[in-house]
Amino acid sequence: MTASDTRPATATAATSRHFPSGFLWGAATAAYQIEGAAAEDGRTPSIWDTFSRTPGKVFEGQTGDVAADHYHRFRDDVRLISDLGLSAYRFSVSWSRVQPTGRGPAVQRGLDFYRALVDELLEHGIQPAVTLYHWDLPQELEDAGGWPQRDTAERFGDYARIVGEALGDRVERWITLNEPWCSAFLGYGSGVHAPGRTDPVAALRAAHHLNLAHGRAAAALRDTLPARAQLAATLNLHQIRPLTGSPADLDAVRRIDAVGNRVFTGPLIKGAYPQDLLRDTDRLTDWSFVREGDLAAIHRHPLDFLGINYYAPTVVSAATDSDPDNARNDGHGASEHSPWPAAEDVAFHQADGPRTAMGWSVDATGLSDLLLRCTRDFPGLPLLITENGAAYEDMPGPDGSVHDPERIAYLHSHLDAVLKAVDNGADVRGYFLWSLMDNFEWAYGYSKRFGAVYIDYDTQARIPKSSAHWYTRVARTGELPAPEAGA
Repeated sequence: MTASDTRPATATAATSRHFPSGFLWGAATAAYQIEGAAAEDGRTPSIWDTFSRTPGKVFEGQTGDVAADHYHRFRDDVRLISDLGLSAYRFSVSWSRVQPTGRGPAVQRGLDFYRALVDELLEHGIQPAVTLYHWDLPQELEDAGGWPQRDTAERFGDYARIVGEALGDRVERWITLNEPWCSAFLGYGSGVHAPGRTDPVAALRAAHHLNLAHGRAAAALRDTLPARAQLAATLNLHQIRPLTGSPADLDAVRRIDAVGNRVFTGPLIKGAYPQDLLRDTDRLTDWSFVREGDLAAIHRHPLDFLGINYYAPTVVSAATDSDPDNARNDGHGASEHSPWPAAEDVAFHQADGPRTAMGWSVDATGLSDLLLRCTRDFPGLPLLITENGAAYEDMPGPDGSVHDPERIAYLHSHLDAVLKAVDNGADVRGYFLWSLMDNFEWAYGYSKRFGAVYIDYDTQARIPKSSAHWYTRVARTGELPAPEAGA
């Protein structure tokens, strides 16, 4: 991605409110956030089990030990997905459930759970999309150094082969990594995510080894899967806008773009790290952890599609004396440590307008802009929106139903943004709502609700919200209703 493309898109309103034929409609989840059964059938702790038990790290000390109890209720949840009219379901595999130490043979009971889940999905006509890593590194691998250590990437390749051999005959869409930026820079930079380390050089090392892990996994999967299988990575690409048009603010955009986006798109798609990123960070590291052959290994197997997670745009400026703390207010959690190596002095700003319960601005133009940037920067690469959604203060009413008009409005505006991007040439193949159900929202515990389905954590009752019924109509018809009909 190029840092200079910062102007809002000029897409015109779609002439048709129908999505392309064959457009994939789905919802997404992550293992630690919904499965529960944290110590059952051979599963051992991941870094999130450890982090959530560390005092002060997670809201009210909450953990994913039970979460939405999906491990025991997956058949009911698959029927729920089917009832919602969705054609696809994106889920992640828990590495420590399948390979508890991150090394050696698999635990068949762990693989059997995912085999049964995939079979249940296919029986209901739902296409599974497997994410191999959604942030839950086995704790033993973290104890050995975690993602800053090269060996973790090698172990990931072995793990990918295990899962590919178990599920490859039934799963066609494979995503190696979910949001490696969060794994590297929130996990090892700011410390607001597991494992909670705060070392900018370790964060950069982690970013490279996550890129290498993708390469190792892609090679293992290509050796294992049928030729029809599609391989991808999912990135939370930052749609970055300058606060003003000043040269200093434009350079702030460039710097955040380098360490927020191109640190991954460079190696994965272009085959090289951007030179400005290397220059920006040369006071921290000489990047000697990038060995000969690494970039070729990362880039050897081209992506069949790029997964994009989008929630809100990022507005930045050069820091001034009047806002020295703004560089930490980037929407990723409060910390005295920055997740932006060599860009710690960039200031982040909240856009005007409505916000979600996370405090994130609601601005769908950022999604259309991002899709069009990807179309320009990566011509010929299909795009799949693997996460998009919003948290609101959802509660059942007196009649037991959950009405969430704010989420419906959010989804309508963002699906409209997808249509505008498609009308302007973006090759978008599908949309996965985040999330299927309320879940353990990482450091926020159970205090934030992203789900289209409400979870009563005391009883584990599932209640589809108004937004779920609205999304069902869109998914079944492929048609986006007029705005007044979507509220």
